[in-house]
Amino acid sequence: MINISDKEFSYLSTYIKSNYGINLSEKKKTLVVGRLQNILLQNNFSSFSQYYEYVISDKTGEAITNLINKITTNHTYFMREADHFEFFRERVLPFWEKSLNNKKDLRIWSAGCSSGEEPYTLAMIMHDYFGENKPFWDTRILATDISMKVIKVAKEAIYSDEQVQTVSKMWRQKYFKRIDDANWMIRDVIKNEIVLRIFNLMNKSFPFKKKFHVIFCRNVMIYFDNETKRNLINKFYEYTESGGYLFIGHSESINRGETNYKYIMPAVYRKE
Repeated sequence: MINISDKEFSYLSTYIKSNYGINLSEKKKTLVVGRLQNILLQNNFSSFSQYYEYVISDKTGEAITNLINKITTNHTYFMREADHFEFFRERVLPFWEKSLNNKKDLRIWSAGCSSGEEPYTLAMIMHDYFGENKPFWDTRILATDISMKVIKVAKEAIYSDEQVQTVSKMWRQKYFKRIDDANWMIRDVIKNEIVLRIFNLMNKSFPFKKKFHVIFCRNVMIYFDNETKRNLINKFYEYTESGGYLFIGHSESINRGETNYKYIMPAVYRKE
């Protein structure tokens, strides 16, 4: 076991927070050491100082990509925090269907999409909701994550029997196809609705030309300190259309005195 000194941990955690917003407190030191051991051993590093120098000097981006993949937890599943999806179907979609009837361009961003369960769930809901009118609507979802590893999984769109347990039998028959005894693949009618990209939420500016009608950023900001979270929320607000919604995780919260979003229900906010 290669241990990490306080100084080494400070260097590494400061670099990660400055560039990716992830706040690694002292409590995470053991976790970081455990998750990075294999990388150090495989590259014959004798210390975390050597590893840190390797990360910051690597021009290919591969080293930092592997680091982020190791330290972030991408736990998700279909229909996670189901009340959000119910609200999206019952309240959000009817509002925008009426408001955008002429344009039929519904822009949704799944920020921190992990392995794809969230955006694919949203796409299935919308396919059901719009029904035979779906071809007249542009409802493609931008799905982003900082981890190349989970974006790759989302692009493959293959999920095990265990992973699709929370998916209704109707959806499995309609939107999935079994590819072997243990796995399912999302059908192209849903898969083609998702635009997957690697994206760092800590970028100083967002490259979007149009604002979003709905932003999902759930269970991402648990990694951020208050200042980082406040700045991100304000950027989300800037890129939300008037009347648009922001969904965050139930374990997260927004200080209502520090945002112009209006609280609607637990973990759901709106720009008015």
